[in-house]
Amino acid sequence: MLTRLAMLVICATIVFAGAGAAHAQDAVHKYLNDTSVLVKSTPDPVQKRAVLERRLDGLIGGLGSASGFPLISEQDAANLERVQGVLQDKSDELAGRNGFERVPDDQLNAFTDYVVQDMEQARETITISVVVLLLIIIIIILIA
Repeated sequence: MLTRLAMLVICATIVFAGAGAAHAQDAVHKYLNDTSVLVKSTPDPVQKRAVLERRLDGLIGGLGSASGFPLISEQDAANLERVQGVLQDKSDELAGRNGFERVPDDQLNAFTDYVVQDMEQARETITISVVVLLLIIIIIILIA
């Protein structure tokens, strides 16, 4: 009986962990898609740039806070720092900093789509634990 109970707990943990990871990834994807919709619905290029910059900074800050969390594995911290670096490059490109050419006003919608697509591809190649994903979402919610 005890063995069955232990196996049930292990199976439930695996199932819920997978569901939690999918939910957390969906929440990050939704955040990025909401950013895209918001940028595209804003008519003024200055406001578009400000929205995108604020949202990228929120993600960068959330990743930075999550990577410094003491319970995160070294692998997760390294993955978070890598994603944070990619997002920082996007932010620098948006603003024309650190050797990047500034994204022209008439290309902000396309740039937003590029950022969302790039982060979607990064999501497929970078493995982050469920705890880390949930932590990132909580931090983003608190920042926003």
